[in-house]
Amino acid sequence: MSSLVLTADNFHSEVLQSPIPVLIDFWAPWCGPCKMMKPVVEQIASEYNGRLKVGMVNVDEQGSIAEQHGVSSIPTLFLYKDGAIAGQRTGAAHKHDVEALFRNLI
Repeated sequence: MSSLVLTADNFHSEVLQSPIPVLIDFWAPWCGPCKMMKPVVEQIASEYNGRLKVGMVNVDEQGSIAEQHGVSSIPTLFLYKDGAIAGQRTGAAHKHDVEALFRNLI
């Protein structure tokens, strides 16, 4: 499974109402560290399919979502569980560091 494109239109249903935890990657196409994170995020989406939902927010296209989350640096990852923020990490990271955000929640 690949990651889900999150927008202002589907954020509520896909994230806030999700029955499973949701990892959100705030990114932009011009961001070098974001490009480095993309394979990590895609691998996590595939490996944890059914236990974790992975969504992508392009900050250039969905600035309102980024602003609501106070995102001022990318890549930034947010973890939601039961409609609330359960974790956050800014900057490029290794897969095991990203997994540490949600490991105890799935």
